[in-house]
Amino acid sequence: MGRDVQDNSSNLQRRIAIEAARLIAEQGMRDYHAAKLKAASRLGLSGSAPLPRNSDIDAALREHQRLFQSRSQPRQLARLRETAVEAMRFFAAFEPRLVGAVLDGSADEFSAVCLHLFTDNLREITDLLADSAIAHEQQDRRMRLGAGIEIEVPAIVFAADGITIDVSVFAVDGLRQAPLDRISERPMRRATLTSLTDLIAQFGQASDAESSR
Repeated sequence: MGRDVQDNSSNLQRRIAIEAARLIAEQGMRDYHAAKLKAASRLGLSGSAPLPRNSDIDAALREHQRLFQSRSQPRQLARLRETAVEAMRFFAAFEPRLVGAVLDGSADEFSAVCLHLFTDNLREITDLLADSAIAHEQQDRRMRLGAGIEIEVPAIVFAADGITIDVSVFAVDGLRQAPLDRISERPMRRATLTSLTDLIAQFGQASDAESSR
C-alpha cells in the first residue's frame, strides 16, 4: 500500500512538473512556485497535491525545449548570450558576472540577461546609464546567502534591442560569496566575460557539428 501511495505521489509530481514547464516555456512564467500552483490547478489537483522540486521543473523545462523548441530556443539563447557580451563590456568597470538561464543554457524568448555587478558606489552605475541616455528602473531585491541569511541589494532593469537586462548590484566584497540559486540551493554559478566568450565558441562548435550530421 505504501509503495502505491509513493508511486502515485511521484506520478502527480511528474505531471505537475511537465505542465509547469510548459507554462514557463510558452507563457513566460518565471516564478517556479506560481507555475507549480497554476499547473496543479490546471490539472484539477487539490491544493494538497505533492509539488515537485524546482530541480524537477528545470529538468522538465529542458526536456520541453528539446522536444518542442529544438530550433527556436538555441537561436534565442545565442542572441541572448551575444547581448550579454555587449552588456558585460559596457559594465566592464564593475567586474560583471553573468548568471541565470542565459548562462546555464535554459534561456528562451522570455528570459532576461541577468548580471551581477560589484561596486561600493551605486551612483557610478546609475551615472553611467544616465550618461548613455539609457532609461532604467531601480528596485530592491532580496538574495539568500544561506539558511536564514538574506541580504537586500539594489537591482537595475533596462532594455537593449528588445532584450531585458537585469542587473543586481553587490558591494565589492560580494565577489567572494555568490547568493544561492533557486533551483540547486547552492551558490549561483557566475561567469566572467572571458568564460562567456569561451562558452559561446564551444556552443557554436557544437551547433556546427550537429548541423553537419
